Amino acid sequence: MVQTRQLIAMGAAIAVLGGLGLGQRWLGHASSVGESPLFAPADPSGSQVPSSAVEPADPARGDVRIVVISDLNSAYGSTSYEPEVAQAIALIPDWNPDLVLAGGDMIAGQKRELSNGQVQAMWNSFEREIRQPLEEAGLPFGFTIGNHDGSGAKRQGRFWFERDRALASDYWNGINPDLPFVDRAQFPFYYSFLQDEVFYLVWDASTAELGDQQLAWVESQLSSEVAQEAKARLVIGHLPLYPVAVRRDRPGEFLNDADQLQQLLEKYDVHTYISGHNHAYYPGETGQLDLLYSGALGGGPRQLLGSEAEPFKTLTVVDLFLEEQASSTGKVRKVYQTYRLPEMTLVDAGTLPGQIVSEYGTVQRQTQQPGL
Repeated sequence: MVQTRQLIAMGAAIAVLGGLGLGQRWLGHASSVGESPLFAPADPSGSQVPSSAVEPADPARGDVRIVVISDLNSAYGSTSYEPEVAQAIALIPDWNPDLVLAGGDMIAGQKRELSNGQVQAMWNSFEREIRQPLEEAGLPFGFTIGNHDGSGAKRQGRFWFERDRALASDYWNGINPDLPFVDRAQFPFYYSFLQDEVFYLVWDASTAELGDQQLAWVESQLSSEVAQEAKARLVIGHLPLYPVAVRRDRPGEFLNDADQLQQLLEKYDVHTYISGHNHAYYPGETGQLDLLYSGALGGGPRQLLGSEAEPFKTLTVVDLFLEEQASSTGKVRKVYQTYRLPEMTLVDAGTLPGQIVSEYGTVQRQTQQPGL
């Protein structure tokens, strides 16, 4: 099974890398099933592919392992996914995570001209290409609704994309995912669950305004006994608190009242806020709160603000060590391994900007903690 998944992932990567001249080197090295299909040896000119371009290693496993993916969709109305999505879905089971988390934008909606049938076809494709393979691998799947899945934008007090939200609700309630829910009254838009002594709160950040009703729910959940007795608390939403990417640093592309939201999360000792939407990976922090900007796996990766580096697609393996604390912060220790796709090279966080400054806030790069 592992070899089959590796070959599927290799095929997806070769389709992308063919134009770069790398696909044939990968294919040639993988001529026998016993060889690692994602290792690229020296090319005939004698130059070496970077040593990190290898079959993804199995990191030092924490007490809880989460794989984070986000922004999977392509152009409006698309029922297909880019090759890196198939590559990731094929590889994820090999890491044996306790949970897969999606940061939103699983389909390509948010266009009123699309018919009901077109929106439903996108959810059918998501089910077939992404959710069902993960379920068959026995992997629980958590997610937050993105603006392209079921935007919460309102006009004159009504949801502007009410049809999208209704179809998203029908899909997810029909699936009824096997998560250990604490509160699912507003599922799939906002809900909470407790798994392996980690409390997960998912809020509806498909638009910049969370709203008073949702914020009251957030505070009641985070202050609850079940949340406070958990060994870590994570919050997941599509829009980030502060922008980090080019053309995502405009009002409406990040959450309103970010400073107040940060203070709310810090008040209840939230470990990390995981978001999508920026289409750029950045392991950030502000105050006592870690911010994982999960990057894009599908179309349209973006540059980080203040960086000249080319944008790239990513997925991240997060290991939480619940019995350990980072000495400088007192937080639960964590280790990220983030892969750049399709090459499957590890992202060196030290090559990312030390801080990202916008007129709306400054995000520092997290101090990366070494693996065991």
